Amino acid sequence: MNQDLFYKGIKKAVIALPLMFIGPTIIHNAWINKGHWFHYVVLTVGLVLCFLAVYLLWKGIQTMIKGLFNDPK
Repeated sequence: MNQDLFYKGIKKAVIALPLMFIGPTIIHNAWINKGHWFHYVVLTVGLVLCFLAVYLLWKGIQTMIKGLFNDPK
Protein backbone atom coordinates (compact mmCIF):
# COMPACT_ATOMS: atom_id res chain seq x y z
CA MET A 1 0.00 0.00 0.00
CA ASN A 2 1.36 3.38 -1.04
CA GLN A 3 0.24 5.61 1.84
CA ASP A 4 1.26 8.91 0.26
CA LEU A 5 -0.81 8.22 -2.83
CA PHE A 6 -3.71 7.01 -0.71
CA TYR A 7 -3.68 10.20 1.39
CA LYS A 8 -3.58 12.36 -1.74
CA GLY A 9 -6.76 10.61 -2.84
CA ILE A 10 -8.39 11.21 0.52
CA LYS A 11 -7.42 14.88 0.31
CA LYS A 12 -9.09 15.22 -3.10
CA ALA A 13 -12.24 13.50 -1.82
CA VAL A 14 -12.37 15.74 1.26
CA ILE A 15 -12.09 18.84 -0.93
CA ALA A 16 -14.99 17.54 -3.04
CA LEU A 17 -17.23 17.00 0.00
CA PRO A 18 -18.13 20.66 0.71
CA LEU A 19 -18.50 21.32 -3.02
CA MET A 20 -21.20 18.65 -3.12
CA PHE A 21 -23.31 20.82 -0.84
CA ILE A 22 -22.28 24.30 -2.00
CA GLY A 23 -22.95 23.65 -5.70
CA PRO A 24 -26.59 22.51 -5.39
CA THR A 25 -27.26 25.29 -2.87
CA ILE A 26 -26.05 27.90 -5.34
CA ILE A 27 -28.09 26.31 -8.14
CA HIS A 28 -31.20 26.36 -5.94
CA ASN A 29 -30.57 30.01 -5.11
CA ALA A 30 -30.22 30.81 -8.81
CA TRP A 31 -33.56 29.16 -9.61
CA ILE A 32 -35.29 31.09 -6.82
CA ASN A 33 -34.09 34.43 -8.26
CA LYS A 34 -35.07 33.85 -11.90
CA GLY A 35 -36.25 37.41 -12.41
CA HIS A 36 -32.83 38.93 -11.84
CA TRP A 37 -30.34 39.40 -14.68
CA PHE A 38 -27.56 37.82 -12.59
CA HIS A 39 -29.43 34.48 -12.59
CA TYR A 40 -27.39 32.93 -15.41
CA VAL A 41 -24.04 33.84 -13.86
CA VAL A 42 -24.99 32.32 -10.50
CA LEU A 43 -26.40 29.24 -12.21
CA THR A 44 -23.18 28.78 -14.19
CA VAL A 45 -21.07 29.06 -11.03
CA GLY A 46 -23.24 26.46 -9.32
CA LEU A 47 -22.99 24.06 -12.25
CA VAL A 48 -19.22 24.45 -12.43
CA LEU A 49 -18.94 23.72 -8.71
CA CYS A 50 -21.10 20.60 -9.08
CA PHE A 51 -19.02 19.29 -11.98
CA LEU A 52 -15.83 20.10 -10.07
CA ALA A 53 -17.12 18.12 -7.08
CA VAL A 54 -17.86 15.08 -9.24
CA TYR A 55 -14.47 15.33 -10.95
CA LEU A 56 -12.53 15.69 -7.70
CA LEU A 57 -14.39 12.81 -6.10
CA TRP A 58 -13.72 10.62 -9.15
CA LYS A 59 -10.02 11.49 -9.18
CA GLY A 60 -9.82 11.02 -5.41
CA ILE A 61 -11.33 7.54 -5.54
CA GLN A 62 -9.12 6.65 -8.49
CA THR A 63 -6.02 7.83 -6.61
CA MET A 64 -7.03 5.93 -3.48
CA ILE A 65 -7.45 2.72 -5.51
CA LYS A 66 -4.01 3.21 -7.05
CA GLY A 67 -2.56 3.78 -3.59
CA LEU A 68 -4.22 0.67 -2.19
CA PHE A 69 -3.15 -1.70 -4.93
CA ASN A 70 0.30 -0.18 -5.67
CA ASP A 71 -0.58 0.62 -9.26
CA PRO A 72 2.59 2.14 -10.78
CA LYS A 73 0.64 4.40 -13.21
